[in-house]
Amino acid sequence: MPTRITTFSNISLLLIALFLAPHAAVAHDIPNDVTIQAFVKPAGNHLYYLVRVPLKAMRDMEFPYKEKGYLDLDRLESVLPDAATLWLSDFTELYEGDTRLVKPKVVETRVSLPSDKSFATYEDAWAHLTGPRLPSEMNLVWDQVMLDVLFEYPIRSDQSRFAINPDGLGRLGVRTVTALRFQPPNGNVRAFEFLGGDGLVRLDPQWYQAAMRFVHLGFDHILDGTDHLLFLFCLVIPFRRFGALIPVVTAFTVAHSITLIASAYNLAPDALWFPPLIEMLIAVSIVYMALENIVGGATVHRRWIITFGFGLVHGFGFSFALRQTLQFAGTHMLTSLLSFNIGVELGQLLVLVVMIPALELLFRYVVAERTGTIILSALVAHTAWHWMVERWEVLSKFRFPWPELTVGFMATTLRWLMVIVFLAGVYWLFGVLRHRKPARTG
Repeated sequence: MPTRITTFSNISLLLIALFLAPHAAVAHDIPNDVTIQAFVKPAGNHLYYLVRVPLKAMRDMEFPYKEKGYLDLDRLESVLPDAATLWLSDFTELYEGDTRLVKPKVVETRVSLPSDKSFATYEDAWAHLTGPRLPSEMNLVWDQVMLDVLFEYPIRSDQSRFAINPDGLGRLGVRTVTALRFQPPNGNVRAFEFLGGDGLVRLDPQWYQAAMRFVHLGFDHILDGTDHLLFLFCLVIPFRRFGALIPVVTAFTVAHSITLIASAYNLAPDALWFPPLIEMLIAVSIVYMALENIVGGATVHRRWIITFGFGLVHGFGFSFALRQTLQFAGTHMLTSLLSFNIGVELGQLLVLVVMIPALELLFRYVVAERTGTIILSALVAHTAWHWMVERWEVLSKFRFPWPELTVGFMATTLRWLMVIVFLAGVYWLFGVLRHRKPARTG
């Protein structure tokens, strides 16, 4: 009998737990998408950090309620500073130079409606946070309001360089986006939008700080970009000597640098169909290189010319990856672009150092060179062909209207014609120097 009673009790407890589990999960669900709006403004010996975040992102907080489940706004005011400290300032790192700022003071907190537009500008947000509160008789549900906070940090000088690491805010939601505007004393507002995981963000970086960040970005990008690696692989298979690869890789580097910089300075088309077109052409470039390896028509002179043309396409592809990261360049746009290219070249060099000896060993001990070249190139062509078909299906969904003959269109066309003429001149000069015979000495 005791055994039956114990078994019955355990089953009862299990059923109760299963019944309550969904309700507990609902109470503590992590929001899927959370958008944080923020301003950072140094002024005198203080740095002001204004933040707006959905109140529902602050879980495990006991908010006071009145009848029908509405927030009790009068009693809520005493809870909000603790919520702001626990969920915001404790998980946000602000730096003056390389020194982390001490724990801030919570100056003001406000509950706002989602329709409130006061965070459009710093001045409006400040006026809102220091202005009147919502009427206490309003009926608001906790998961349909925003929490606005004004933090104050002590600093040495508003002329210092500041940085923020918001990675801790990622715990507010499954995907947390921070839209931040930095307002230095000179009045040049800088806008940022980043996800948790971007690490330390320097709001006013020095040139070498921006350069190091973009070298790292370029290095990571080339190693993560499967299509760029396959293109490089096709370049290497027929020419496994660094001496033969120098003009080919140099042509690729110069070409993608041209279109990358042009895109960064808004000289590339901004139509919706342009990125899918570039992605498809990148797949085409891989297919072409693989097929050329198979038929055996590759020569160094021919390949560096073709590589230069395809490099222009890949440069646009690199620019798409940089769109969200150029915000971290500060005032050092050109330095950051060149640094990104350096990172790409370092990544390519690492790939070549690994790839060339591996191919040499493969062709020496496993398979004959010609057979191995055909097999490897066929595998690459098969993969890239599927990419090309898939990307063509995406591209075919776009309509291509004839461009309007506006002044802006004509100016852009003229600039690109000048680039083409310049490149043609470089090619002609290189050909002349290459075929010029050395003068005989008497």
